[in-house]
Amino acid sequence: MSKGFPGIPGNMQEMLKQAQKMQERLLKAQEEAANLTAEGSAGGGMVKAVANGKNQVTSLSIEREVVNPDDVDMLQDLVIAAVNEAFQKVQETVKSEMAKATGGMNIPGLF
Repeated sequence: MSKGFPGIPGNMQEMLKQAQKMQERLLKAQEEAANLTAEGSAGGGMVKAVANGKNQVTSLSIEREVVNPDDVDMLQDLVIAAVNEAFQKVQETVKSEMAKATGGMNIPGLF
């Protein structure tokens, strides 16, 4: 029997050690995820949005050519599309990083 946790069988101790390592990897992945950024665009790049791992839009750029006071609906649709694409990309990256941290285990509620 290993001496790490008295009274706990060796294979259980190993599982606890692995769980602790996974928890450490998850915490590191969560910290790194907050710093991730991804860009989404719409209208052939006329509208661009950048989002981070905290689900915040950090920048938004709109080319003058796409701004038409008579067609505000189109501009709104382009902004929404660009922002949604940025969020989707950053979430995919976060999910991928978390999967690496968990060794591919699917942990309910994690992503």
